[in-house]
Parts: sequence; C-alpha cells; structure tokens
Amino acid sequence: MKKKLLLLSGCAGVLLLSGCANVKPWERSTLADYTMRADRDPLTISLSEHMWFSREAASGGRGVGGGGCGCN
Repeated sequence: MKKKLLLLSGCAGVLLLSGCANVKPWERSTLADYTMRADRDPLTISLSEHMWFSREAASGGRGVGGGGCGCN
C-alpha cells in the first residue's frame, strides 16, 4: 500500500512539475501580441470592475491604493 501511494505521489509530482516550457526567441513575438493582453478591451475592464464592485462593495484596486472601506 505504501509503495502504491509513493508511486502515485511521484507520478503526480512529475505531472505537476512538467508544465513549464521554454519559449524560443522567435515564438515570443506571438506571446507579446496585442490580442494576448488581458486589458486590451476597455469595455471588458469596466464590466469586470462593475462586477467586482457589486460583489465586494469595493472600488478601485487597479493601481490605486486603498480598499472599499473609505479610509483612503
């Protein structure tokens, strides 16, 4: 039983640690493309901010100090 558990945890460790990949210099331009940016659409940012404000009763937080408690 211990051997199976050790083998299972070893396999899980190998699978978790093998997720890294080396990016070749000629592939980096694809990753640096404008479409890969999370903040490329201002409407999406404002909707995300609205959802965050509605759920957490907080505003700001994108590069601005302070929270939703009013103690800025």
